[in-house]
Amino acid sequence: MTQTNTSHPKGLYVLFSAEMWERFNFYGMRALLTLFLVNALAFRQDESSILYGGFLGLSYITPMLGGFISDRYLGNRICIIIGGLVMATGQLFLFSSASTFAIDLSLATNLMWTGLAFLIFGNGFFKPNISSMVGHLYEKGDSKLDAAFTIFYMGINSGAFLGMLICPILGDVKNADGTRVVEAFKWGFLAAGMAMLIGTISFYFLKNKFIVNPKGEAIGTRPQFSETEIEKSETEKADFGTKSIIITLLVFSGFVTFFHLMFQTAEPNVIKDWIYPVIYSAGISLAFLIMTDKTITKVERDRMFVLYIICFFVIFFWAAFEQAGSSLTFIADQQTDLHIFGIELPPSSIQNANSFFIIFLAFPFSWLWMKLQKRNLEPNSPTKQSIGLLLLSIGYLIIAFRVKDLGTEKMNVIWLILMYLFHTMGELCLSPIGLSLVSKLAPKRFSSLLMGVWFLANAAGYALSGTLGALLPPQKINSSTIFPSFAGFQIHNLYEFFMVFVILSGVAAIALYLLSIGPLKRMMHGIR
Repeated sequence: MTQTNTSHPKGLYVLFSAEMWERFNFYGMRALLTLFLVNALAFRQDESSILYGGFLGLSYITPMLGGFISDRYLGNRICIIIGGLVMATGQLFLFSSASTFAIDLSLATNLMWTGLAFLIFGNGFFKPNISSMVGHLYEKGDSKLDAAFTIFYMGINSGAFLGMLICPILGDVKNADGTRVVEAFKWGFLAAGMAMLIGTISFYFLKNKFIVNPKGEAIGTRPQFSETEIEKSETEKADFGTKSIIITLLVFSGFVTFFHLMFQTAEPNVIKDWIYPVIYSAGISLAFLIMTDKTITKVERDRMFVLYIICFFVIFFWAAFEQAGSSLTFIADQQTDLHIFGIELPPSSIQNANSFFIIFLAFPFSWLWMKLQKRNLEPNSPTKQSIGLLLLSIGYLIIAFRVKDLGTEKMNVIWLILMYLFHTMGELCLSPIGLSLVSKLAPKRFSSLLMGVWFLANAAGYALSGTLGALLPPQKINSSTIFPSFAGFQIHNLYEFFMVFVILSGVAAIALYLLSIGPLKRMMHGIR
């Protein structure tokens, strides 16, 4: 079963399928979450944005735990199955919450918290392990890896597209007079749970036949450590001393306290005051711990520094991009004319434009990178990611100027769709390239753990997205309105709100580009 130089292994498409159904589950639920919190569980919009950011952030911090357990004890395969079953259970709790809110609001709220907790831990077991297995299907340094992760990323977004199409159709329903059928949310959550079961079961039955390396050996099994080195100068097992672990815990505690004091506000909120600081501190602490490993060589250390620097800039991308499920959903619901081609779209489905565009653009982008590579014109991975940040900034700039003089009128939905087109192109330049870069830069003994670090950067971005999403100005303004503020500036309208993201992502794009053509290029030691 030796892999040819011109085709991708069949295992890629097995992982594609499993990830597709898992993303159906996750994004289908995500599309409904903030609207469900506000309309069924009586949350305020800013509260739901903060919870949304905390949920997403924790969903991408637990991959650190899932990656560690996989690398040291269970292996990728078992962790993927555990994660899938736990997430399916979480959707059943959300289904129960949406079935009981009219009878007992307190019980429904507790069921919601329980369901989100299951989804958070299930994602932690599933996400880093299936992503890292893609890299193991190929030989080290295989030039097809960027293309493979772009194909895999299309699987992610095929599932997201289906989830954000079907779940809103079932769960985000309005009557003829425009009032929302709140009881319908449960069917969207149930559909998400069924998709997760389909993905888990299909992976279980196909894994043994197709999930193999180029030599035909099974990958993702329980790790078996030995005293020999398996790949050049890389050792199989990291060597963390007790002293390093203790110092790392102290570093973590110190940063949690620092971020708690920095972001604490007059209105107590456990997610904003404590969960967000934990998310921000986890990435810094894990980076510190990995760098204390006694087996790391100079080249490995340089390459991991590159990964950490890129992770920092990725935070700003996701902070802006993930407004899709919070502030942009509320804008679609309240301040957008949703009629297109004679059809009124559900507000929660507009963000699905992102998945739609990725399905059609993933292969062209994959082809583009391979074509540029043949002509020796392909930019290195950090440069691609700086382009992604720039495209994100342009998308927000377009929408900012459109709403500047909007007044009391509603914006046509086509402008949101155009914005999502630029965001999608930016995502294709950044996210799959980042997944590929982790596989290129990570020593094998850290493969899943460093994939967890990548998702920790996502987590920090999602947490920041919750903070920024809460800045959305209220729809109805009167003389007593207190406008939200950012970095000392008052946010009075949608134009100013969108310009926050234009500036953040634009500055990050320029800074990352300047680094990508200089120090980062040298520190990657020949890897692109």
